[in-house]
Amino acid sequence: MKPIQKATLVGIITIVVYLLVVVITTPALEPLAAISAAFQINSIVIFGMGIGIGLQVFLSEKSKLLGCTLKIKKKALSGNSGSVVTTSFFSFFSLVPLGCCGWWLYVLSLLPSVAGVGVSAVLIEYSQVLAYVGLGIIFGFAGLTALKLKKEIKLQKIL
Repeated sequence: MKPIQKATLVGIITIVVYLLVVVITTPALEPLAAISAAFQINSIVIFGMGIGIGLQVFLSEKSKLLGCTLKIKKKALSGNSGSVVTTSFFSFFSLVPLGCCGWWLYVLSLLPSVAGVGVSAVLIEYSQVLAYVGLGIIFGFAGLTALKLKKEIKLQKIL
């Protein structure tokens, strides 16, 4: 599979999985209503995760085609996975007041016993900002991979 095709497929899968979690954790709303609410509140996060992960996959596949051995590749992919999970986690908090992701209310109720009341309050209050920070990390890893790939291509041309 070509890098652009694989990246597009992985980006779409990322978005579909996010929306699937929204639908599964929102039994009180019809699936289309839950998806609509998710897009109204978190469209930047939803598309950002799809694009960011797709970009990382594209860069990784491109480096394989060029025969590059990017040492950052595995770290970036695992870092991106962690960032996607974290970004998704925080973005779901913003959907709870709309009736979406009711299961997350249960998670939120357990949060003070795990993280403490102060930390829980900050996480809930700034969940949207934290989701955007997670997106920044996703794109940061993709940027680092792009720089590393560019450097590796230059090195190959010299040799």
